[in-house]
Amino acid sequence: MSEEKCCVVTCDLPLDQNYWDNQYQANATGWDLGQVSPPIKTYIDTIENKDAKILIPGCGNTYEAEYLLQKGFTNVTVIDIAPTLVENLRLKFANNNNIKIVLGDFFEHQGEYDFIFEQTFFCALPPTMRQKYVWKMHQLLSDGGKLIGLLFNREFEVSPPFGGSLNEYEQLFYKAFTFNSLSIAENSIPSRANTELFFEFQKNDLNQVTLYHFEGITCSGCMDTVSKKFLEIDGVLNVSMNSNFSEIIIVSKTEIDVKILQEIVSYDEKYKIVKSK
Repeated sequence: MSEEKCCVVTCDLPLDQNYWDNQYQANATGWDLGQVSPPIKTYIDTIENKDAKILIPGCGNTYEAEYLLQKGFTNVTVIDIAPTLVENLRLKFANNNNIKIVLGDFFEHQGEYDFIFEQTFFCALPPTMRQKYVWKMHQLLSDGGKLIGLLFNREFEVSPPFGGSLNEYEQLFYKAFTFNSLSIAENSIPSRANTELFFEFQKNDLNQVTLYHFEGITCSGCMDTVSKKFLEIDGVLNVSMNSNFSEIIIVSKTEIDVKILQEIVSYDEKYKIVKSK
């Protein structure tokens, strides 16, 4: 079994609270459209239930929330990690009881929502956090809840933002969500025309999405080997490991006992897998 052991090392560090707060203090917010994104605005106009629970993570200046409030929605929550931004938002919406403004880490947030809107949050996260993003979104959505928004269908020379592709997103969200829509946005702002995908993903209530921390894998070949072994487990529908091999999500009909997973990778003593809490 020695031919299956790992060989090289790579890593990627997440961006922290200070980084994002400094961007707002310096007004270095090139991603800010100054308006609600047209594809999201169009979608908001189709929602009939004004009392639906709505979350906007990594909200920025949250033009989407402002538009939701203008349309009469009564249960909007926005969250961002940047203190300077959150302080400004609390002043802006000080007299509105229909919006809750949270300073904090999205991945530690608790709640249950009917709709979650994605607007330049996913692309601000290092790609190593994408599997955790899928897991957390699945956790936060109510049964039948929907994740809606925009994803870049291109790469960038300087990041953030971090790009991606339709094929990558299809593999990442597969079986955790039902794809109601995933295609080139028809009414993007001119500077983003044909470079972003509009999507509507509906939570797949019947499937479990479990996140695990993984130690020991240091190359893509070994990642592929482990993923294939896990996919052979009865009831496993999708396996996705992040780009620095430290986290893996498993979508399955029922949750897979971590002891079973550990036994499967026991051929390499470096491999350790622990369920994320």
